[in-house]
Amino acid sequence: MKIHEYQAKQVLSQFGVPIPRGELASNPYEVYDIASRLGGSVVVKAQIHAGGRGKGGGVKVASTPAEAEEIAAAMFGMTLVTHQTGPEGRTVRRVLIEEALPIKKEYYLGIVVDRGTQKPVIMVSPSGGMDIEKVAAETPHLIFKEFVDPGVPLQSYVLRKLAFKLGLTGELLGPTTKTIAALYRAFEAVDASLVEINPFLLTETQKVYALDAKMNFDDNALYRHKDLLSLRDFHEEDPLEIEASRYGLSYIRLDGNIGCMVNGAGLAMATMDIIKLTGGNPANFLDVGGGATVEQVRNAFKIILGDQNVNAVLINIFGGIMRCDIVASGVVEAAKSIGVNIPVVVRLEGTNVEKGQEILQNSGLKFTVADGMKDAAEKVVALAK
Repeated sequence: MKIHEYQAKQVLSQFGVPIPRGELASNPYEVYDIASRLGGSVVVKAQIHAGGRGKGGGVKVASTPAEAEEIAAAMFGMTLVTHQTGPEGRTVRRVLIEEALPIKKEYYLGIVVDRGTQKPVIMVSPSGGMDIEKVAAETPHLIFKEFVDPGVPLQSYVLRKLAFKLGLTGELLGPTTKTIAALYRAFEAVDASLVEINPFLLTETQKVYALDAKMNFDDNALYRHKDLLSLRDFHEEDPLEIEASRYGLSYIRLDGNIGCMVNGAGLAMATMDIIKLTGGNPANFLDVGGGATVEQVRNAFKIILGDQNVNAVLINIFGGIMRCDIVASGVVEAAKSIGVNIPVVVRLEGTNVEKGQEILQNSGLKFTVADGMKDAAEKVVALAK
């Protein structure tokens, strides 16, 4: 789950991360008074779930409350397109008004889970204020990492080492290490999968602030954080992904034209890979899970067909815990209730595979049955074209 910048700052401030003074505006008429309270000179920041807002015109500086109101009026309702939104962009419904701070230097702070080492990794860079992906690609020597053992408290020498890498020593050493420590406390306490401050700001008055903030949460841990669920913004999520989450399905929409229904994340990844290798383009990742019911399979099929870009569907099921006859029954029921008018290729293997194939053959529907993954991929790619 992702949240907005203003929400991330609210969460981080509770753990001691220093943030600029600011207020959220839900319409342009609130902006003049907010800017006046903050001193007149402010930054107007569009709130969407994407980076690169500044380059897309979603972050602007105003010298006066009147200018801030004018900027905000133009920003509300605009479709903001960045490198992370895709060409369709995102509609701006809220803006954050923050005090304008005297910038001396911009840095980068971030924490993610490194799956290779199975540890959180704290990353810092003296090259903040720009896309960290660009820094990693062009100047990787300017990104410094420290891996943290989750079973051991974060050590003070690690904090000092990271501050030294940023060149923030002397009187700035204390505020910097305190901020990194607070960021890690927040990351750990809320089961975040990513916490990022870019830029981490040093002002002319020798103070540090989280000028921007991004937080992503581990969906599997949200049952422990019911308060965080209220921060979810459905306007920023794909409608099909929202619907899939209601049914407990793991679904991610992609930009291809071949729908995929698979049981097991590993098999789903392999299915998408073989489609690509065969010359096709998957339209989604969808894992119905190892113990899906007929109802879940039917819902999964409906979600796949809800994507107007899908020209063909590949159902690839290995029946271990998940029986092939249950999958086949769900597919048939869904196909009959929806009225499928695109090709569907089915590859079944495992428990009750013969019974599953019999259900498909006796359904009266035109399913293409495949023999193995390679055959399934070749058939669905050809049919999608």
